[in-house]
Amino acid sequence: MNPNLDRLHPYPFEKLAKLKADIKTPDHLRPISLGIGEPKHPSPEFVKRVIADNLDRLANYPTTRGTDELREAISDWATRRFGLAPGSLSAADSVVPVNGTREAIFSLVQAVVAGSDSATVVSPNPFYQVYEGAAFLAGATPVYLPCDGANGFIPDFDAVPDSVWQDCQILFLCSPGNPSGAVIPRETLVKIIELADRHDFIVASDECYSELYPDEANPPEGLLQTCAAIGRDDFARCIVFHSLSKRSNLPGLRSGFVAGDASVLRGYLKYRTYHGCAMPIHNQLASIAAWQDEDHVKENRAAYRAKFETVVPILREVMDVDYPDAGFYLWPVTPMDDETFARELSAQQNVHVLPGRYLSRTVDGHNPGENRVRMALVAPLEECVEAAERIVEFVRANKA
Repeated sequence: MNPNLDRLHPYPFEKLAKLKADIKTPDHLRPISLGIGEPKHPSPEFVKRVIADNLDRLANYPTTRGTDELREAISDWATRRFGLAPGSLSAADSVVPVNGTREAIFSLVQAVVAGSDSATVVSPNPFYQVYEGAAFLAGATPVYLPCDGANGFIPDFDAVPDSVWQDCQILFLCSPGNPSGAVIPRETLVKIIELADRHDFIVASDECYSELYPDEANPPEGLLQTCAAIGRDDFARCIVFHSLSKRSNLPGLRSGFVAGDASVLRGYLKYRTYHGCAMPIHNQLASIAAWQDEDHVKENRAAYRAKFETVVPILREVMDVDYPDAGFYLWPVTPMDDETFARELSAQQNVHVLPGRYLSRTVDGHNPGENRVRMALVAPLEECVEAAERIVEFVRANKA
């Protein structure tokens, strides 16, 4: 077996299941899960119809690079959304459809990293655990940049020594962030691009929450948008990941894309040809329909906006919690350690959240996820409100 498998950490939800293995939840309270970031809003009916109407395409092998029509729909959407120069994001060369961002992130690292004793993959901390696992299995070492409240939950890139960048092969960004929802501003993205040029590494921006934001007039900036703003229309060293899972409430479709630097994507597509991960054609057709419609996405944002506007004031009665810049998570400070909070909240109120330390690593004695929990406001509004009210009752009942 690959010895790097032994370097993998249990996934956060495995840790959570172990934490709660011996508790008994109250029978009189229905369970409400805020722990897993799985969208619960209805999937668009028109997307379902496209799949149903094209099941005969199960008889066709899909190609790894996807259909011309899908790549063009993706290129058109990204060009509109991020204000790119027309034609700069080539549908033929700068877009690769993928089966969700998790497999894309993992496979990109395998394709790009030249394994060596010094190779590193740098990521925010807390982070999406596939960044770390992909690094381990590519033979690289993860390096974690802390995201604390003091720096707005964005790494302090100015404080990172050059020695870290010299060994870096990929820098992962997550904007809007998971779990904080923090959006990286343009001036910081420009600094990051300059660092990538100076030290010759790839910037890989995970933007799967980019379409869930509170202000319709102020969508989050994306990495390719910053490239366009500084005249970098070849997107050199810049790669982005997008998905229909959160944007369109289609996590089961497993549909997204990777876009950016065509020279990087050329090798990545070659890797994927061997990897065997082509998207089924009926899913590609459904994806085209989803990328071409914005009305359902606006409705989705409105539903999340209503939940944040209702839930945050309730939780603020007993917790330190802020509205996120974007995304569907809350990242509140807990009045006790985060594992105890999550375990006892389940035991006493049958409400389930994720301890922050499970999303982070301890570096130099500091874990930026400790004494926070991640709450995903994915359940219907009434369930989120009920969960918030139970959390308030729980905190008041357990004051020291």
